[in-house]
Amino acid sequence: MPAFYSDEERAAWALAESLIEQAREMMKNAESALETWKVGKEMNRLRCARRGISTSDAEIRWSGSANAKNAITDNTFHTGLATMYFGAAAANYQRALYLRNRAR
Repeated sequence: MPAFYSDEERAAWALAESLIEQAREMMKNAESALETWKVGKEMNRLRCARRGISTSDAEIRWSGSANAKNAITDNTFHTGLATMYFGAAAANYQRALYLRNRAR
């Protein structure tokens, strides 16, 4: 938004921008947790293959491990936070646009 008509509009826009940044950070954390899960799953599959354990049994063992559960929990948590922050940012952008249109 190039120009602001009021301080209230500027504040709503600035808050929306900061919420977007927080949402992006939460998505980075979620992606990192998902990557941890994927790498752990592959490493477990390779480890089990060396021991002669089938792929399906390796997946069952991985999904029951604490590392897998923690990675999925972290991913779910951070995705939820990102969704919340994106929603709040959208509401503040809408507020800024409402204030802009009202000031005209």
